[in-house]
Amino acid sequence: MSLSGKTALITGSTSGIGLGVAKAMAAQGANILINGFGDADAIEAERAGLEKDYGVKALYSGADLTKPAEIEAMIKACEALGGVDVLVNNAGIQHVAPVEDFPPEKWDAIIALNLTASFHTVRLSFAAMKAKKWGRIINIASAHALVASPFKSAYVSAKHGLLGFTRTIALEGAEHGVTCNAICPGYVHTPLVDKQIPDTMKARNMTREQVIRDVILAAQPTKEFVTVEDIAALAVFLASDAGKSINGAPLSIDGGWTAA
Repeated sequence: MSLSGKTALITGSTSGIGLGVAKAMAAQGANILINGFGDADAIEAERAGLEKDYGVKALYSGADLTKPAEIEAMIKACEALGGVDVLVNNAGIQHVAPVEDFPPEKWDAIIALNLTASFHTVRLSFAAMKAKKWGRIINIASAHALVASPFKSAYVSAKHGLLGFTRTIALEGAEHGVTCNAICPGYVHTPLVDKQIPDTMKARNMTREQVIRDVILAAQPTKEFVTVEDIAALAVFLASDAGKSINGAPLSIDGGWTAA
Protein backbone atom coordinates (compact mmCIF):
# COMPACT_ATOMS: atom_id res chain seq x y z
CA MET A 1 0.00 0.00 0.00
CA SER A 2 2.86 2.33 -0.79
CA LEU A 3 2.12 6.03 -1.12
CA SER A 4 5.62 6.84 -2.29
CA GLY A 5 5.69 9.89 -4.53
CA LYS A 6 2.32 11.12 -3.30
CA THR A 7 1.63 14.20 -1.21
CA ALA A 8 -0.94 14.14 1.58
CA LEU A 9 -2.49 17.22 3.14
CA ILE A 10 -4.16 16.49 6.47
CA THR A 11 -6.07 19.30 8.17
CA GLY A 12 -6.20 19.47 11.93
CA SER A 13 -3.12 17.28 12.13
CA THR A 14 -1.03 18.75 14.92
CA SER A 15 -2.61 16.31 17.37
CA GLY A 16 -5.15 13.51 17.71
CA ILE A 17 -6.59 11.69 14.71
CA GLY A 18 -5.00 14.01 12.15
CA LEU A 19 -1.49 13.52 13.47
CA GLY A 20 -2.02 9.77 13.57
CA VAL A 21 -3.11 9.80 9.92
CA ALA A 22 -0.11 11.97 8.98
CA LYS A 23 2.29 9.52 10.60
CA ALA A 24 0.63 6.49 9.01
CA MET A 25 0.77 8.04 5.54
CA ALA A 26 4.36 9.17 6.03
CA ALA A 27 5.19 5.59 7.01
CA GLN A 28 3.94 4.56 3.56
CA GLY A 29 6.21 7.10 1.87
CA ALA A 30 3.89 10.07 1.35
CA ASN A 31 5.18 13.60 1.69
CA ILE A 32 3.06 15.44 4.24
CA LEU A 33 1.63 18.86 4.92
CA ILE A 34 0.29 19.15 8.44
CA ASN A 35 -2.04 21.90 9.57
CA GLY A 36 -3.46 23.09 12.84
CA PHE A 37 -2.94 25.19 15.91
CA GLY A 38 -0.89 24.58 19.04
CA ASP A 39 2.49 25.23 20.60
CA ALA A 40 4.93 26.26 17.88
CA ASP A 41 7.84 24.23 19.27
CA ALA A 42 5.71 21.11 19.64
CA ILE A 43 4.40 21.45 16.09
CA GLU A 44 7.91 21.90 14.71
CA ALA A 45 9.02 18.81 16.62
CA GLU A 46 6.24 16.79 14.99
CA ARG A 47 7.03 18.16 11.52
CA ALA A 48 10.74 17.44 11.88
CA GLY A 49 9.93 14.03 13.32
CA LEU A 50 7.96 13.08 10.21
CA GLU A 51 11.00 13.82 8.07
CA LYS A 52 13.46 12.11 10.39
CA ASP A 53 11.40 9.02 11.20
CA TYR A 54 10.02 8.29 7.74
CA GLY A 55 12.44 9.90 5.29
CA VAL A 56 9.78 12.07 3.65
CA LYS A 57 9.35 15.80 3.18
CA ALA A 58 7.02 17.52 5.61
CA LEU A 59 5.66 21.06 5.68
CA TYR A 60 3.47 22.89 8.17
CA SER A 61 0.70 25.40 7.49
CA GLY A 62 -0.96 27.32 10.28
CA ALA A 63 -3.90 28.23 8.04
CA ASP A 64 -7.10 29.20 9.82
CA LEU A 65 -9.60 27.03 7.97
CA THR A 66 -12.46 29.43 8.62
CA LYS A 67 -10.71 31.84 6.23
CA PRO A 68 -10.84 30.82 2.54
CA ALA A 69 -7.81 32.92 1.60
CA GLU A 70 -5.67 31.04 4.12
CA ILE A 71 -6.95 27.71 2.82
CA GLU A 72 -5.95 28.79 -0.69
CA ALA A 73 -2.44 29.64 0.52
CA MET A 74 -2.19 26.23 2.22
CA ILE A 75 -3.17 24.39 -0.96
CA LYS A 76 -0.65 26.46 -2.91
CA ALA A 77 2.08 25.57 -0.40
CA CYS A 78 1.59 21.93 -1.34
CA GLU A 79 2.85 22.71 -4.83
CA ALA A 80 6.37 22.60 -3.38
CA LEU A 81 5.70 18.89 -2.75
CA GLY A 82 4.10 18.28 -6.14
CA GLY A 83 0.54 19.27 -5.28
CA VAL A 84 -2.18 17.57 -3.27
CA ASP A 85 -2.73 13.91 -4.12
CA VAL A 86 -4.40 12.83 -0.88
CA LEU A 87 -6.62 15.30 0.96
CA VAL A 88 -7.77 14.40 4.46
CA ASN A 89 -10.32 16.81 5.89
CA ASN A 90 -10.04 16.20 9.60
CA ALA A 91 -10.13 19.56 11.40
CA GLY A 92 -13.11 20.01 13.67
CA ILE A 93 -14.48 21.58 16.81
CA GLN A 94 -17.40 20.74 19.07
CA HIS A 95 -19.81 22.45 21.43
CA VAL A 96 -22.45 20.74 23.54
CA ALA A 97 -25.57 22.60 24.67
CA PRO A 98 -29.38 22.42 24.41
CA VAL A 99 -30.55 24.11 21.23
CA GLU A 100 -32.33 26.90 23.08
CA ASP A 101 -29.06 27.78 24.80
CA PHE A 102 -26.77 27.11 21.83
CA PRO A 103 -24.68 30.24 21.12
CA PRO A 104 -25.19 31.32 17.49
CA GLU A 105 -21.49 32.13 17.18
CA LYS A 106 -20.67 28.52 18.15
CA TRP A 107 -23.07 27.25 15.48
CA ASP A 108 -21.40 29.44 12.87
CA ALA A 109 -17.89 28.38 13.91
CA ILE A 110 -18.72 24.65 13.87
CA ILE A 111 -20.37 24.82 10.44
CA ALA A 112 -17.46 26.89 9.10
CA LEU A 113 -14.73 24.52 10.26
CA ASN A 114 -16.45 21.13 10.20
CA LEU A 115 -18.22 21.58 6.87
CA THR A 116 -17.44 24.70 4.85
CA ALA A 117 -13.66 24.31 5.16
CA SER A 118 -13.89 20.93 3.43
CA PHE A 119 -15.76 22.54 0.54
CA HIS A 120 -12.91 24.99 0.11
CA THR A 121 -10.09 22.42 0.33
CA VAL A 122 -11.83 20.22 -2.23
CA ARG A 123 -12.78 23.14 -4.45
CA LEU A 124 -9.16 24.25 -4.59
CA SER A 125 -7.53 20.85 -5.14
CA PHE A 126 -10.07 18.94 -7.25
CA ALA A 127 -9.13 20.23 -10.71
CA ALA A 128 -5.48 19.25 -10.25
CA MET A 129 -6.47 15.77 -9.08
CA LYS A 130 -8.69 15.34 -12.13
CA ALA A 131 -5.85 16.50 -14.39
CA LYS A 132 -3.56 13.84 -12.84
CA LYS A 133 -6.30 11.21 -13.18
CA TRP A 134 -5.61 10.28 -9.56
CA GLY A 135 -6.75 11.63 -6.24
CA ARG A 136 -8.03 10.56 -2.85
CA ILE A 137 -10.30 12.69 -0.70
CA ILE A 138 -10.98 11.36 2.77
CA ASN A 139 -13.38 13.25 4.98
CA ILE A 140 -13.17 12.40 8.65
CA ALA A 141 -16.85 12.57 9.48
CA SER A 142 -18.28 10.84 12.55
CA ALA A 143 -20.89 8.36 13.64
CA HIS A 144 -22.83 11.60 13.94
CA ALA A 145 -22.88 11.76 10.14
CA LEU A 146 -25.26 8.79 10.37
CA VAL A 147 -27.08 9.18 13.70
CA ALA A 148 -27.86 12.05 16.03
CA SER A 149 -27.29 12.75 19.70
CA PRO A 150 -28.98 15.43 21.80
CA PHE A 151 -27.27 18.74 22.55
CA LYS A 152 -25.02 18.55 19.47
CA SER A 153 -27.19 20.31 16.89
CA ALA A 154 -24.36 22.08 15.06
CA TYR A 155 -21.94 19.15 15.03
CA VAL A 156 -24.55 16.63 13.86
CA SER A 157 -25.75 19.04 11.17
CA ALA A 158 -22.20 19.64 9.95
CA LYS A 159 -21.34 15.94 9.83
CA HIS A 160 -24.57 15.01 8.05
CA GLY A 161 -23.76 17.75 5.56
CA LEU A 162 -20.21 16.46 5.16
CA LEU A 163 -21.52 13.02 4.22
CA GLY A 164 -23.80 14.54 1.58
CA PHE A 165 -20.86 16.53 0.25
CA THR A 166 -18.73 13.37 0.19
CA ARG A 167 -21.27 11.52 -1.94
CA THR A 168 -21.58 14.40 -4.37
CA ILE A 169 -17.82 14.73 -4.87
CA ALA A 170 -17.53 10.96 -5.29
CA LEU A 171 -19.86 11.17 -8.27
CA GLU A 172 -18.04 14.15 -9.74
CA GLY A 173 -14.66 12.41 -9.53
CA ALA A 174 -15.71 8.90 -10.46
CA GLU A 175 -14.64 9.04 -14.10
CA HIS A 176 -11.43 10.90 -13.33
CA GLY A 177 -9.63 8.52 -10.97
CA VAL A 178 -10.59 10.59 -7.93
CA THR A 179 -12.40 8.97 -5.01
CA CYS A 180 -14.08 10.62 -2.04
CA ASN A 181 -15.09 8.74 1.09
CA ALA A 182 -16.10 9.51 4.65
CA ILE A 183 -14.61 7.74 7.65
CA CYS A 184 -17.21 7.77 10.41
CA PRO A 185 -15.54 7.08 13.75
CA GLY A 186 -17.23 6.54 17.04
CA TYR A 187 -15.67 8.04 20.13
CA VAL A 188 -11.90 8.31 20.06
CA HIS A 189 -9.98 9.46 23.14
CA THR A 190 -8.65 12.71 21.68
CA PRO A 191 -8.46 16.30 22.95
CA LEU A 192 -11.76 17.02 21.13
CA VAL A 193 -13.57 14.38 23.20
CA ASP A 194 -11.91 15.50 26.42
CA LYS A 195 -13.00 19.08 25.84
CA GLN A 196 -16.67 18.17 25.41
CA ILE A 197 -16.90 16.14 28.63
CA PRO A 198 -17.33 19.19 30.93
CA ASP A 199 -20.11 20.61 28.72
CA THR A 200 -21.87 17.25 28.69
CA MET A 201 -21.51 17.03 32.47
CA LYS A 202 -23.27 20.38 32.74
CA ALA A 203 -25.96 19.64 30.14
CA ARG A 204 -26.85 16.26 31.67
CA ASN A 205 -26.01 16.98 35.31
CA MET A 206 -23.54 14.08 35.46
CA THR A 207 -20.08 13.39 36.84
CA ARG A 208 -17.11 12.92 34.51
CA GLU A 209 -17.15 9.15 35.10
CA GLN A 210 -20.87 8.98 34.35
CA VAL A 211 -20.42 10.89 31.09
CA ILE A 212 -17.67 8.53 29.90
CA ARG A 213 -19.55 5.38 30.93
CA ASP A 214 -23.20 6.29 30.35
CA VAL A 215 -22.97 8.77 27.47
CA ILE A 216 -19.78 8.26 25.48
CA LEU A 217 -19.02 4.55 25.69
CA ALA A 218 -22.68 3.62 26.15
CA ALA A 219 -23.05 4.27 22.43
CA GLN A 220 -20.35 1.76 21.50
CA PRO A 221 -21.22 -1.92 22.06
CA THR A 222 -17.54 -2.75 22.52
CA LYS A 223 -17.42 -0.33 25.49
CA GLU A 224 -14.01 0.73 24.21
CA PHE A 225 -12.73 3.88 22.55
CA VAL A 226 -11.84 3.61 18.85
CA THR A 227 -8.09 4.15 18.50
CA VAL A 228 -6.32 6.72 16.39
CA GLU A 229 -4.33 3.86 14.87
CA ASP A 230 -7.53 2.15 13.71
CA ILE A 231 -8.64 5.25 11.85
CA ALA A 232 -5.19 5.93 10.40
CA ALA A 233 -4.95 2.40 9.00
CA LEU A 234 -8.32 2.78 7.29
CA ALA A 235 -7.29 6.14 5.83
CA VAL A 236 -4.10 4.61 4.43
CA PHE A 237 -6.11 1.80 2.82
CA LEU A 238 -8.50 4.26 1.19
CA ALA A 239 -5.56 6.29 -0.11
CA SER A 240 -3.89 3.24 -1.62
CA ASP A 241 -4.57 1.63 -4.97
CA ALA A 242 -6.31 -1.17 -3.08
CA GLY A 243 -9.05 1.30 -2.15
CA LYS A 244 -9.69 2.62 -5.64
CA SER A 245 -13.15 1.04 -5.98
CA ILE A 246 -14.43 2.41 -2.69
CA ASN A 247 -16.15 5.68 -3.53
CA GLY A 248 -18.85 7.73 -1.88
CA ALA A 249 -18.95 5.41 1.11
CA PRO A 250 -19.58 6.21 4.77
CA LEU A 251 -17.21 3.81 6.49
CA SER A 252 -18.23 3.21 10.08
CA ILE A 253 -15.48 2.52 12.57
CA ASP A 254 -17.44 2.78 15.78
CA GLY A 255 -17.39 -0.50 17.67
CA GLY A 256 -20.92 -1.25 16.41
CA TRP A 257 -22.58 2.04 17.45
CA THR A 258 -24.50 2.45 14.19
CA ALA A 259 -25.24 -1.26 13.73
CA ALA A 260 -28.54 -1.02 15.57
